[in-house]
Amino acid sequence: MITKTISKCDWCLDRGSAYEKYHDEEWGVPTRDDRKHFEFLILESAQAGLSWATVLKRRNGYRAAFSNFDPALVALYDENKKQKLYRDKGIIRNKLKIDAAIHNASLFLEIQKEVGSFSDYIWGFVGGKPVHNHWKTAAEVPATSPQSDALSKDLKKRGFKFVGSTILYAHMQACGLVMDHTKECYRYKELTQIA
Repeated sequence: MITKTISKCDWCLDRGSAYEKYHDEEWGVPTRDDRKHFEFLILESAQAGLSWATVLKRRNGYRAAFSNFDPALVALYDENKKQKLYRDKGIIRNKLKIDAAIHNASLFLEIQKEVGSFSDYIWGFVGGKPVHNHWKTAAEVPATSPQSDALSKDLKKRGFKFVGSTILYAHMQACGLVMDHTKECYRYKELTQIA
């Protein structure tokens, strides 16, 4: 009996089932859910200087520590809550990243009030629809784009922290604003049909 192997992006292979599941079910799928955007702002910022596998292993810890990624609740965190987070073994215990997540929550809420939703704000940087790239190999995929540069610049101007262009490009990939599955990946054909 011959079994057909499904082609996937190289970066997700041989890193465990959680990594592949993330690739198969989430990465590159367009989302317009504000809470999902807030989640990935926290997770991608936490990744800075680390591997995505390190963050992905702690995703449930982050969910518990950051009130299921509710920005309104996170914005209310006080010094006692911060001290608990600094000791929480379920997340990456980096004081600057934890402080940034709480700080960014208030600014996230300001964007919601100003624009109507964070989703509308961020999708505006790609013209409201996914950017479909057509890479043959993962080596061709850039770390930034003009859109992530512009988003980074605007968020920094608003006071956000840990929002460099590389972090935000990863956010755009994760949330489907940019579709960077390589051409041989089975998700490429499925996701390029989404407008």
